[in-house]
Amino acid sequence: MGVSPRKAAAAALVSGGGLTVLTGASIGLVVAEAKLARRAIGPAEQVPPAADGLYGEQLAAPGERPLRFAMLGDSTAAGYGVEQRSQTPAALLAEALVAHTGRPVLLSSQARVGACSDRLEEQVDALLADGPEGAPQLAAIVIGANDVTHRVPAHEAARQLGEAVSRLRAAGCEVVVGTCPDLGTIRPVQPPLRWLARRWSRRLALLQGQAVTAAGGCSVPMGALLGPEFATRPEDLFGPDRFHPSVEGYSTAVAALLPTLASAAWRLTPHTAITLAALTGE
Repeated sequence: MGVSPRKAAAAALVSGGGLTVLTGASIGLVVAEAKLARRAIGPAEQVPPAADGLYGEQLAAPGERPLRFAMLGDSTAAGYGVEQRSQTPAALLAEALVAHTGRPVLLSSQARVGACSDRLEEQVDALLADGPEGAPQLAAIVIGANDVTHRVPAHEAARQLGEAVSRLRAAGCEVVVGTCPDLGTIRPVQPPLRWLARRWSRRLALLQGQAVTAAGGCSVPMGALLGPEFATRPEDLFGPDRFHPSVEGYSTAVAALLPTLASAAWRLTPHTAITLAALTGE
């Protein structure tokens, strides 16, 4: 979470509204708070359980291919901190898609702990390596928190995300993006750094949404939807490091993504028309 005095000052000056200028004393305070937050959160050392595989195999009709679903992004997408495969966001979404579509779902998760938006290129490369037949039909991306903590320029991170979405859309894939969370809810981050983190993450989420829409994808404003709940229930929704979500926190995030993702899956799933007679049994 560290930030140099030069970058802290520049970010505050261009953010607009609220904090517009940082004095020398407040710059020093921001840097000190960043160091304290880094120590409190600690390094991300765990490897989340692998979630790849076939879900809902028992539902496969003869000759039916499973719905190919991919998860991309950072540690939140990967499920950092959970202990079981079934607790990862990718697995939760895959199981929900099975229930929603009545089809088996073949999941490939490329999400990586520590990833910024510049890592999306290699994640998309891996998904498209086998050509059109192996490309995902549906993808979920959760990214942005590391771009904020590493002070990647918001317009650059949004551009990289938009390019990833464009490539997936060109391959015929429906794409749903969970934009940057509200980092102002992170308890180890104290004011004034907390105020800056909230401003930075909200700005990035706005630019991400614009880039995703321009690229033909659908965005879900995770910070706006979940920020208030995470702020009021930190003991339940954050994990032991108070930075990554808990098992319940991941489930809450999945619930925010699912309606948009399920709608996209519905467009990909052939459905037999249901007549009134079929519904009434006449």
